[in-house]
Amino acid sequence: MLTKESTSTPSAGGPRNDPDRLPAAPALHQSGSAETGKRALLIAFHFPPEASSSGIQRTLSFFKHLGKYGWEPMVLSAHPRVYSQQNPSQLANLPAGLVVRRAFALDAKHHLGYKGRYLQLLALPDRWVSWFLGAVPAGLGLIRRYRPQVIWSTFPIPTAHLIAWALHRLTGIPWVADFRDPIIQPAYPAPGMQRKVYQWIERQTIRHCQAAVFTTHSAMASYRNRYPEIPASKFSVIENGYDEEGFGAALASIPAAPQPVPGPRRLTLVHSGVLYKDGRDPSAFLQGIAALRDAGKTDASRLRVVLRAPGHLETISDLVARHGVTDIVEVAPPVPYRDALAEMLAADGLMVFQGTPFNTQIPAKIYEYFRAGKPVLGLVDTAGETARVLRAGGFTSLANMDRPGEIAEVLERFLDDIERGEAHVASAELVAASSRTRRAGQLARILDTVGHTVTEARS
Repeated sequence: MLTKESTSTPSAGGPRNDPDRLPAAPALHQSGSAETGKRALLIAFHFPPEASSSGIQRTLSFFKHLGKYGWEPMVLSAHPRVYSQQNPSQLANLPAGLVVRRAFALDAKHHLGYKGRYLQLLALPDRWVSWFLGAVPAGLGLIRRYRPQVIWSTFPIPTAHLIAWALHRLTGIPWVADFRDPIIQPAYPAPGMQRKVYQWIERQTIRHCQAAVFTTHSAMASYRNRYPEIPASKFSVIENGYDEEGFGAALASIPAAPQPVPGPRRLTLVHSGVLYKDGRDPSAFLQGIAALRDAGKTDASRLRVVLRAPGHLETISDLVARHGVTDIVEVAPPVPYRDALAEMLAADGLMVFQGTPFNTQIPAKIYEYFRAGKPVLGLVDTAGETARVLRAGGFTSLANMDRPGEIAEVLERFLDDIERGEAHVASAELVAASSRTRRAGQLARILDTVGHTVTEARS
């Protein structure tokens, strides 16, 4: 799929990946943008064909839907060589005719290290800091050619904000900084040089951007508390969401089947996404399943649990075996995004793991769960943001993810509710409000405000 170093080969009719081959005055393509001539430069590390982060869906949805609100986006991303996991099929989701520039970048661990070891200096603020060297000149070239009115960048790769900061300072173009996660968290990065660099990037970002956008209200509140001297009007929230096009394709791939009849049957619960020890440890959940089975309240004939794409398959499989629930719990490898959505739609219930370290964050899959129209079991810190959003949506099957006894009780009720046909699912209003198209409209309003304010200030 790769051609020369800074570009990737587009599919027929797909995005234009090499701006040097474009006409001098390219037409605006997305609906509504031709009349306004408004353009936005989106800077994002996670972008197709990258396949290890769900964060690509946020950038991809803005790229796909901003045109509906009068903005033509272009993307500045990294060369695909730096992606440890790739899914070339994602390239088919890129809108035809829009600019995607992939700048020089290396991974310090894989390209500049030896046997997995590398100099810390080559990975500050992150392993992909070399992207800065390729992206700044590439970004200046895009700005000279297409004259975007706004720059947008997205974290959690801090080099993305560093690139946007440099382009903003060099050109004066207003900057909207997107925080999928807070840059500084209580335990991350660990004290040391990396944390100091992160803190510097965070300060520069908050002080110099014209708008700071967060995915949760608690994350925004933490920044307002940390930077009380910054006007509150600079901060706003655009939550994550689901992509209706992806669900439409997934629905088309599922054979038509009658709705399950209430009553005992084998129920399938699915968790799709990475699990790990700090904050998303499934150990207590596995203990809860074992306790229910030992009490005669469930077994493999009643319950099947799928842990899809949990990360290191062997580690999670060993954990399942250690708790003696291999007959109930299946550890499954990653599948293409459309297939993952199809699996959600076919499940009887969906699960989310989100512990205390992530109390200010909401996993993007929550909004996909809403759209799937399935009951949701929340294995969370019940004081966290994910629990708040679930409760606000009417979901009550929540348990602290590190308490096996509590999990067993909530899981038993959850299964009973599904069997009786009484388990709660998202309302039509909640589903409509959670679409990524709606989220793109929110971003467009921020771009309009930032662009208009800066234009007035210059006139």
